[in-house]
Amino acid sequence: MKTINYPTVGATKEQKVFISFYLNNKRYRLFNGNRINSNLNPNSFPVIERKTYAKILANEVFVYLQNGGVLTNYRGDEVLSGKLTDLEYFNKALKQKLNGEYSIKYKQTLSYLSSEFKKTLSCSIITEDSIRRFLNTQPSNASYNSVRRHLGALISVAINLGMEGNPIQYVKPLKAKANLNKPFNDIEAILKEIRNFNFNLYLCCIMTYGCLLRPHREVRELTWGDFTEDLSFIKLSGNRNKSGRNRIVPVPSYIKELLQKGESKHNIFSGSTKAPNPDYFKTIWGRFKKVSKLLEQDQTLYSFRHSGAINIFKRTGSLSKLQKAMGHSNMMVSMTYLRGLEISELEECDMPMV
Repeated sequence: MKTINYPTVGATKEQKVFISFYLNNKRYRLFNGNRINSNLNPNSFPVIERKTYAKILANEVFVYLQNGGVLTNYRGDEVLSGKLTDLEYFNKALKQKLNGEYSIKYKQTLSYLSSEFKKTLSCSIITEDSIRRFLNTQPSNASYNSVRRHLGALISVAINLGMEGNPIQYVKPLKAKANLNKPFNDIEAILKEIRNFNFNLYLCCIMTYGCLLRPHREVRELTWGDFTEDLSFIKLSGNRNKSGRNRIVPVPSYIKELLQKGESKHNIFSGSTKAPNPDYFKTIWGRFKKVSKLLEQDQTLYSFRHSGAINIFKRTGSLSKLQKAMGHSNMMVSMTYLRGLEISELEECDMPMV
């Protein structure tokens, strides 16, 4: 429980008055009423009248805090007294996420979804019903689950900041149909077609396939300093990949022969210290799709990663090796990943005999 003594009035050597009080045995000073949403500023009056108005401010502050008014740290978000609304905690959670070391795309998604969600709220309280109403506007079960996951991440942070209850706790994910990621049947042919179209796109695709890196960030942001001196390995720190763990990836010889090592801080595609923009490969891939004679429906840049995963699993039969190659956080992620690929879990010999 917050405890506060009645504020006293003091003054500086420059004759500026302030009120002073202890909140939970810690001293605080206020020179005006801004922090309690009051327009009262004793120091805007003549010196002889300032203490009178400071006493009025002392009473306003005491009544405000006694009635549960919110007082936060000076130039900070920490709540010293009172309680924020659910929406205020939600906004603080979003701010914390946006200041974290996450991808630009993730931050943009959080900003957009939180903005759309807040438009549907009729008050500052976040309830299970308000979350369900928003989720039910999503076009598919997969979208429903994705938005729920993002909202859950924000609400989890809000709870850690002081928000009471967990309104998303009983909002369960919906059953979504698994998407079958379509790999390439003839990897050499499609890579040859891409090389004739654009070398940077070709290098991105072959590294996505051969090193199993994610194209839009891990590959796009690669610098020569991420490679060992002999170009045999790529070393990425946890903040450079999705799993959040340090990752060391071998570079196959057919990729190594394409590389000509440049300056350590230079991006391998731009040749400068600045990486291509986040939509760089997405844009080139879109242009390639319009002219390709080999691409099939549902084949994307990520199909190269899927094709690489299939190749590893078929050759080794090892989930452990697949997990390490893909950079998955655990083996269960790898098992789930394989279920979405064109890999049969049954052989002919497993089927009923006549």
